[in-house]
Amino acid sequence: MNDPTKPTMDVFWHDDALKHDPGSGLFGAVPSPLMAVNETHTEGDERIRNMYSVLKRGPLKKHLRWHEGRYATKDEVLTFHDGTYFEGLRQADADGGRRYDATTNLAPGSFDAILSSAGTALMAMQHMLDGKGDRVYALVRPPGHHSSPDQADGYCFLNQVGLCAELARANGKARVATIDWDVHHGNGTQEGFYGRDDVLTISLHMDHGGPWGPAHPQTGKAYEVGRDGGVGYNINVPLPMGSGDTDYERAMTDIVMPALDNFKPEALIIACGQDANAYDPNGRQSVSMNGFYRLGELARGIADKHTGGQICLIQEGGYQWSYAALCLDATLEGVLGVGRLLDDPMDYYKLDPNHAKAAIATIIDDRAAAIADA
Repeated sequence: MNDPTKPTMDVFWHDDALKHDPGSGLFGAVPSPLMAVNETHTEGDERIRNMYSVLKRGPLKKHLRWHEGRYATKDEVLTFHDGTYFEGLRQADADGGRRYDATTNLAPGSFDAILSSAGTALMAMQHMLDGKGDRVYALVRPPGHHSSPDQADGYCFLNQVGLCAELARANGKARVATIDWDVHHGNGTQEGFYGRDDVLTISLHMDHGGPWGPAHPQTGKAYEVGRDGGVGYNINVPLPMGSGDTDYERAMTDIVMPALDNFKPEALIIACGQDANAYDPNGRQSVSMNGFYRLGELARGIADKHTGGQICLIQEGGYQWSYAALCLDATLEGVLGVGRLLDDPMDYYKLDPNHAKAAIATIIDDRAAAIADA
């Protein structure tokens, strides 16, 4: 257990997370013949190298205990994913790769990264469930929250959050809550638990709409509240483009925290993305380092209230290599409650604090109407 006078977080990492090479192109998509120079894929390993470096070199390092991760087993993967889909990933790697959609490319060597990230997240979760540390963080890639039980989607192949939720259930946790503040809708996690009442799935995201394609039919709208016995146990908070620090805090306090008070989770998992930051190439939100610090603080408060302080964070998106890494640091500062340790080099813009106030009220009304009609 952690000493409250010396806040500590256990960080889990495996070097093979760097082995996945999604290629290059126009942002995350295929190369464009119009470009003289195509960019590296937004989900390249540069972003996670900077996250690793900031945590190793920065002022948080004295609060972090590092652990070497491991590969997931097939049996572990099958707690959330379909067996045929899993074998298809293995075969795609053996065959030299496969492009699942315009942005989701499995290359030779990617399967090692995929298994190492899933296993490292599970290792972090088990560490917490065993009472060896209350605050754990899995620094993994490729991300996972778009992958549903039987499909790859949006850079994602195995759903680390889904696997960890199933692990918590297998360890006797009757009610598991996931909070996803990646800038994009956690559609794969939603799909995996959409008909269940033992896992509450919550996604705060930019209102990007949908469907995006055959692998991504979910819309992320407030009216997607679950099916059958799971009605009411999926919460989508689609925030308007440009939402910033105050908007995200309001969404947490007005929607997320009351829902968790009703659900009373016994385990808490955070899909910890930083692509809602103001400079991310894959998002159009305006969350600053201060905003991510506050999200971390609120998550810590939720854990203190409901799970005895236990909280598992799993890395998702964040694609502006330097600012995403700084926002990660700010998030963990908030979770640890150590105050702001790093300055924000981009802290010079001002936003309307009421930007999303009306939208959040509408989300609450739409969700209530959808549950009533279900």
